[in-house]
Amino acid sequence: MTSAIQPEKFPESEITNGLIRAHFYLPESGKGYYQGTRFDWSGITNSLEYKGHSYYGQWFEKYSPTAHDAVMGPVEEFSPIGYSEAKSGGNFIKIGIGALAKPVESAYSSYKLYKIVNPGKWKIKEKSDQIQFIHTLTDADYSYEYSKTVKLSKGKPEMTITHSLKNNGKNIIESEVYDHNFLVIDKQPAGTGYVIKFPVNVTGSGKGFGDIAQIQGKQMSFLRDLARSESIYCSGLQGFSKDPKEYDLKVENIKSGAGVRITCDQPLLKLVFWSSSTTVCPEPYILIKVEPGQEITWKISYNYYTFDIQK
Repeated sequence: MTSAIQPEKFPESEITNGLIRAHFYLPESGKGYYQGTRFDWSGITNSLEYKGHSYYGQWFEKYSPTAHDAVMGPVEEFSPIGYSEAKSGGNFIKIGIGALAKPVESAYSSYKLYKIVNPGKWKIKEKSDQIQFIHTLTDADYSYEYSKTVKLSKGKPEMTITHSLKNNGKNIIESEVYDHNFLVIDKQPAGTGYVIKFPVNVTGSGKGFGDIAQIQGKQMSFLRDLARSESIYCSGLQGFSKDPKEYDLKVENIKSGAGVRITCDQPLLKLVFWSSSTTVCPEPYILIKVEPGQEITWKISYNYYTFDIQK
């Protein structure tokens, strides 16, 4: 990697439960590590270690605070709210970022940098084993209080991310949200060292499928390592129902003997898969909808584990 990040430049925090040690960059307008307009600013995890294994880290070559994907760990992106209704120059919302200005264009793009006209307010509450991020936004059409608590479970190699979203505005808040995950297990490149396991038989097609990656029943594997400029992509693996128990996947590095199981208390909307040569990224989507004056919650769990390497 080039353009390595200097952690001392940014607000940060570290938590541990004695089994896991995790390091986070903290959101702060104008000073925080991430100033882009794609991903929720909270919960950016630049390292997590368990039993001598590492799970996240820098996967991109060049860093800029406003680069749309200069993020690490299980970061989340909400689809824009109010974009199609907003006039050019008007505001639309992205949860965990704030109110953004809509330019003169026909379609929203996650990869574009938008002007932040109202960043809202962040409040951080820290304990030795957890961090709570609270983002409050008050805007003409959409207002909310969004809370994300990242906690390391007592006595277990588990990290939970508990969310709540209260709608303090006059309009319904409806959005798709997914976790990009950005796994870099033991700094191993994407390829034959990784397998992804599902609770049901799945199928999938797209860029690189059949050539670089294959799916057989409940497992996805790589036929070869990805070259530096290569990536694979599937817009939605097929075979899942609306049962929340099927939001359950494992990513394992069979060369280093480390894995993670990812579960959620909500049903999958869809499961996208993307990988570059440096990171493996299952992207599970869920749908959220909050009426004015109402509040919803959801929780994602990460269970880290090790296993014997097969000779």
